[in-house]
Amino acid sequence: MTDLIAHNLAPIMFITVMAMLLLGYPVAFTLAAGGLAFFVLGVEFSSISPEITLFWPLLQSHPDRFFGGIMSNETLLAVPFFTFMGIILERSRMAEDLLDTIGQLFGPVRGGVAYAVVLVGALLGATTGVVAASVMAMGLISLPVMLRYNYDRSFATGTIAASGTLAQIVPPSLVLIVMADQLGRSVGDMYVGALYPALMVIAAYCLYVFIMTMIRPSAAPAMPVAARTLGNGVISCS
Repeated sequence: MTDLIAHNLAPIMFITVMAMLLLGYPVAFTLAAGGLAFFVLGVEFSSISPEITLFWPLLQSHPDRFFGGIMSNETLLAVPFFTFMGIILERSRMAEDLLDTIGQLFGPVRGGVAYAVVLVGALLGATTGVVAASVMAMGLISLPVMLRYNYDRSFATGTIAASGTLAQIVPPSLVLIVMADQLGRSVGDMYVGALYPALMVIAAYCLYVFIMTMIRPSAAPAMPVAARTLGNGVISCS
């Protein structure tokens, strides 16, 4: 049994960490506790399996790697700033106001809220750059709105999940920043190269929403007239 665990320590660690995340433990504590716990197991099993070469002095390399590698890398310093910007947009409810405004703009159109979700998902992806943050923000903001307007549940959740993945490609993306650092290329070149594919993906999502409104109009109805408030606050002069 010990040999089996020692030879399969990596997949066991992956399964354990995923199980802890699915049980609802915080991500930071799960990754930290899981990494340290399996590091201890790896040190203990290093005498059994020659494939595992972990020693206690390796823990001393963390400060040097953090401050010497990450903090001094000007490219990777953009990662926490983009994440912080996405948090500000979510907590200040600016993203919710943006979704409501674009939804009002497409209100009379069938699937108007779905178009708004795709466009706001692209904008949130450009600001946060993190798929998980974008999907969670869009899910909390737009899913109740879409269900309130009698959207099909599978269509609504699929639109939100697909729009959240735009954070991977819409510049400025954290993935593009990391890739630029690993490939030794300019971040600007990565952004320019990803701009047209990102626009094509956004257009493909909007085209899918349009086709769904043609095939299944009941899955993505237009916003009710009572909910369309755009222009109601305009003061007319007589």
